[in-house]
Amino acid sequence: MTALRDSLLELIRRTSAEIPDDVQAAILAALEREARGTIAAEAMQIIQRNIELARRKSQPICQDTGSVLFYVDTPVGADQLAFAEAARQAVREATRRGYLRQNSVDALTGKNDGTNLGPGTPTFHFHQHPEPETRVRLVLKGGGCENVGAQYSLPDERLGADRDLKGCRRAILDAVLQAQGKGCGPGVLGVCIGGDRATGYEHSKVQLLRRLNDRNPVPELDALEQDILNTANELGIGPMGFGGKTTLLGVKIGTLNRVPASYFVSVSYMCWAYRRQGVALDLEGRITRWLY
Repeated sequence: MTALRDSLLELIRRTSAEIPDDVQAAILAALEREARGTIAAEAMQIIQRNIELARRKSQPICQDTGSVLFYVDTPVGADQLAFAEAARQAVREATRRGYLRQNSVDALTGKNDGTNLGPGTPTFHFHQHPEPETRVRLVLKGGGCENVGAQYSLPDERLGADRDLKGCRRAILDAVLQAQGKGCGPGVLGVCIGGDRATGYEHSKVQLLRRLNDRNPVPELDALEQDILNTANELGIGPMGFGGKTTLLGVKIGTLNRVPASYFVSVSYMCWAYRRQGVALDLEGRITRWLY
């Protein structure tokens, strides 16, 4: 239990303080795209300096360390209750050390007990796999970017969006337009086409576990991802809504089966502080490798 708790504590620290390499590369590429002397370029420079400072001082990249989301792939027979308890201990200690801000409050009273523990905090998504190691991916998702997520039920007469990929495109781009740089853009979109209202949103966040530089194995979805990314970056919204060429850093789309009566398009927005990291663990809970 101690080894597992310590491994999860280090996972939280690195996720909070260090941007993954694929996200860093996308931010540097965005900085090169923006014209020198513009507000957009200055915003990207501030973002880059913030990333460097957080890494050097091992402090949170953003004061809103967000919802704590664990995605855990375990061998058959693993003790999920023990894992969850070790993770809660790690979250409590990470909060005490300042890796996480004290930002989990009671939904009714607003009371903050300073531990980041409570109903739904942290959140666990457990899945079994036929492998001996445990793989843990952690996402720290800020409230600002969570606020600009959106869900559409097609057909949507307002958008002229039918139940097809063209309609999905209209819905996803509308979500970008409605955000207008809020949610600390440039952002990354995780999208699910299909599912129900709950599973659609859940699967849209799973898309955020993908690397920014990967390509969708489904040709139609790959084309849609690239189209939306390029189109969004031509809208002129730019970093933080200040204008410019970088509205999005990436778009990741997945699908779930749906019932014929429903056609949902669920969009989860991730801010530039794309805090996603992962580890593989041995049977004792020690880190054997990093996943990103």
